[in-house]
Amino acid sequence: MKNIVIIGCGQGIGFAAAKILSENHNVIGISRTENTEIKNLNIQFHPMDILSGNLNEIIFPEVIDGLVYAPGSINLKPFNRLSIEDFENDFEVNVLGAVKAIQKLLPNLKKSESASVVLFSSVAAKLGMPFHASISASKSAVEGLTKSLAAELSAQKVRVNAIAPSLTDTNLASTLLSTPQKREASGKRHPLQRVGTADEIAKMVEFLLDENSSWITGQIIGIDGGMGNIKL
Repeated sequence: MKNIVIIGCGQGIGFAAAKILSENHNVIGISRTENTEIKNLNIQFHPMDILSGNLNEIIFPEVIDGLVYAPGSINLKPFNRLSIEDFENDFEVNVLGAVKAIQKLLPNLKKSESASVVLFSSVAAKLGMPFHASISASKSAVEGLTKSLAAELSAQKVRVNAIAPSLTDTNLASTLLSTPQKREASGKRHPLQRVGTADEIAKMVEFLLDENSSWITGQIIGIDGGMGNIKL
């Protein structure tokens, strides 16, 4: 049984990952979002905003085998309506929160025989998409962080990978999928003609934390309905 920390386990992909992983592992969950469903999972849950909270208040296992950083943002605006604060906020949520968590838990990860860190990018970091300037900038930084840390930590047998989804049916994307018409239009933009689900992404999280992925590091793995590589 592995010790796995999931930041952002309160909803969406983070919650789906916590649900799957808690069946066979010891999961420590951290999220500013607390709902009734998370209380029903067999995890150690700590209500905390990763950006403003103090991780020293949490007693972590001496050995941590997996770290998942799942918080994200969808801040879609025309470039001339994006403020400096928009860019700063997206960068803090997507990049600096991950840096904070990794720096805090790296000594614990290094004590594992096979540690794995999973971060989240976006298909928007690969494709030029209108209204995505802020989120694309921060997610591109996540990809750079992933590759750099994978190289730096390889000698300590700590693997670092990122998942780059396209639009996924989560609370974060609820306004983009709020009507049948919006959902259909969003689906048609993907070669596989639908949006993704949180469970589909969570299964990749599970794989990247498993021994079956022990020779995978420094990768950006697209789970995007084909959008990142296929043009129909």
